[in-house]
Amino acid sequence: MGTLNAIGLDTQKAQQLAEKLNALLANYSIFYQNTRGYHWNIRGDKFFELHLKFEELYNDLLLKIDEVAERILTLGHSPQHNYSDYRKHSHIHESTFVSDGLQAVEDILNSFKIIITIQRELLALSAEAEDEGTNALMSDYIRAQEKLVWMYSAFLHK
Repeated sequence: MGTLNAIGLDTQKAQQLAEKLNALLANYSIFYQNTRGYHWNIRGDKFFELHLKFEELYNDLLLKIDEVAERILTLGHSPQHNYSDYRKHSHIHESTFVSDGLQAVEDILNSFKIIITIQRELLALSAEAEDEGTNALMSDYIRAQEKLVWMYSAFLHK
């Protein structure tokens, strides 16, 4: 076993986790900003319903962004914090102006697919590193997000 960090994890494994968490942070940050745009620009007959739901979602994403950044710090590394890095490392792309609620929900579902996939990869890495903190965080996120995927899918009659 290599050198251990301040919380007793192998430093090389902690670095791998921090790198993957920074990728997650980049995706969350773009997802957050896209969702704010959907909230601001939504139009149509589902305005009141979706405006509120998008606000709930971006508030939740903001909390997760902070938790992921703090987890990176806990592992002994630095979270990325600028959008130029986020744009390079995110699989979620910045959305253009979207005012159609159905298109916004489709985009949200696609973003969740990317986010959940990255979190599952983090589950595998954190299990290998015996990092219960990251593992528990990802498990909690996945459980809640799977329910949101179901709800947004039901909204689209999928």
